[in-house]
Amino acid sequence: MKFSNDWQEYELLDSGNEEKLERWGKYILKRPDPMAIWKQSETDIYNKVDAYYTRSNKGGGKWTIVNKIPDSWIINYKDLKFKISLTNFKHTGLFPEQAYNWDLIEKVIKNKKDIKVLNLFAYTGAATMAASKAGASEVVHVDASKGIISWAKENMVINNLTNNKIRFIEEDCIKFMLRELRRGRKYDLIILDPPSYGRGNNNELFKFEEKINFLLEMCKELLSDNYIGVILNSYTTGYSSIVLKNVMSHHFKDLKGEIESNELCIPFKDKFLPCGLTTSFIRYD
Repeated sequence: MKFSNDWQEYELLDSGNEEKLERWGKYILKRPDPMAIWKQSETDIYNKVDAYYTRSNKGGGKWTIVNKIPDSWIINYKDLKFKISLTNFKHTGLFPEQAYNWDLIEKVIKNKKDIKVLNLFAYTGAATMAASKAGASEVVHVDASKGIISWAKENMVINNLTNNKIRFIEEDCIKFMLRELRRGRKYDLIILDPPSYGRGNNNELFKFEEKINFLLEMCKELLSDNYIGVILNSYTTGYSSIVLKNVMSHHFKDLKGEIESNELCIPFKDKFLPCGLTTSFIRYD
């Protein structure tokens, strides 16, 4: 189990009854969370919600605004800044449990020279910003969504990274990786957060269990001789950290490095809310 104790502007206030109550800066949000099957705490803090999300029986859902709240605002994690906004799919544009990985990215990049990073399924670019801030010479950020790429560029601007070498690629990640392999491009650190299920811009079907081995095979081929390693995140239900460690071990067993697999959590009161898995293959020398 891994988590960060360094958040100041995000806080999990409570969870239970398949919901979670969070503070994002000065705003309190309530969202569904199917993992929180325990009982909520008896507290009046639920009366202080600024906005809450409810699911629809027909799929999707909507936000209900209780108190005046901006279309977007910025929160900080250490020296990183992120744009927060309420989306139609209950997300805010940031997964705060990933702070553990932002710290890991900084740790493995800091004080190294000429580090090239590939961030796949890169979403709004939190890991991209962490890598660039840590001193990566180049970060290639790949995501198939035009809107999400635009959001990531906003995060680049608010982090004052416009003059850093960040390349934004709007494309299917597998197609991009195959093209990079043909070009002979190499990367020192590869970060990937593949979806559980989805379809690409041309209706390509993606299932985590069917693609993960192929993805990791390509990651291995894309690593440079001076590689740092690979960080894999997964929010796919039904798998354990042991499963992902076994998968990672299969692909990188003949390379020098340490493999670690953990459940990412967010602490609150005397409990922890599980928030997905992270598995890393890192060479620390």
